[in-house]
Amino acid sequence: MDLIAMRPIHRPATRLPPLAMVRAFEAAARTGSMRKAGQDIGLSHTVISRHVKNLEAWLGTKLVLAGPRGISLTHDGQQFESAVSQAFNLICGAADNLRAATRKGTLRIWCMPGLATRWLTPRLSQIESLMPQVEIVLRASDKAPNLEQSEADVMIGFGDLDELPSDAVAIAHPRMFPVASPIWVADNPGVRSPGDLSRVPLIHEEDRQQWLAWFKAIGHDPGHLLAGPRLWNANLGLDAALAGQGVALATPLNAGADIAAGRLVELFATDVRLGGYYLRALPKRWRERNLSAFRTWIETNLKASLPKV
Repeated sequence: MDLIAMRPIHRPATRLPPLAMVRAFEAAARTGSMRKAGQDIGLSHTVISRHVKNLEAWLGTKLVLAGPRGISLTHDGQQFESAVSQAFNLICGAADNLRAATRKGTLRIWCMPGLATRWLTPRLSQIESLMPQVEIVLRASDKAPNLEQSEADVMIGFGDLDELPSDAVAIAHPRMFPVASPIWVADNPGVRSPGDLSRVPLIHEEDRQQWLAWFKAIGHDPGHLLAGPRLWNANLGLDAALAGQGVALATPLNAGADIAAGRLVELFATDVRLGGYYLRALPKRWRERNLSAFRTWIETNLKASLPKV
């Protein structure tokens, strides 16, 4: 054996930036937001911001620019993000290869946060029973994974079903309706019709477009800027509604359990459908046993969870 060849190569520590900073930057670049990056890797957005600023100081160049809708990358930031992304994918691929001998399979699912937390997570045991020798890895994210680079095996997204990517499979088209806590309803007796909602603070996601689309669908023009906080995703919005902070838009899939338990109340009888859930995977992989089984399971169970119309 060539002992010289086996000798580890020692590189100057100063060539490699602290990995905590690099990981925070990668998450911020991928999600487009310090707050979403924090949710993604389990840190506060202030820690993410501090890591990114420290990385910029370490590199001696500006990487990100803050804006009203999140962050954008500078030219140097784009170049660094490309290299970091490739490096992280190589690490993930190497880890997967090493673990392959000790597992029967893995199904990596990326899912919209509201559906992941409130509908899919309570049913994980069903998936595990369906695929007992498969490791289920669930990630709540409203960003699309890079399927070609194996960031995920399948994603569950939400969007306009008339504008889906060609390889997407529509799986549910639920109603979208306003919900609030019983306490909020009792404290706001003046809200007697759907149009009255435009006069009270509403709970928004990333922007106010979803509520505006909902009002348009019921034939109501608010005529003014809608009030209320922006909480970036439906999951946070429902948490705020549960806490009595206002009215959020929900579907039977992400709010059904809370409505059944009396923690949330559906306001008014409406039938508005602003989009739907869909699956995406590499088309060539749909015949694989794990993906095929998961697709059949989720299509069947989503349908069972929606009220008959």
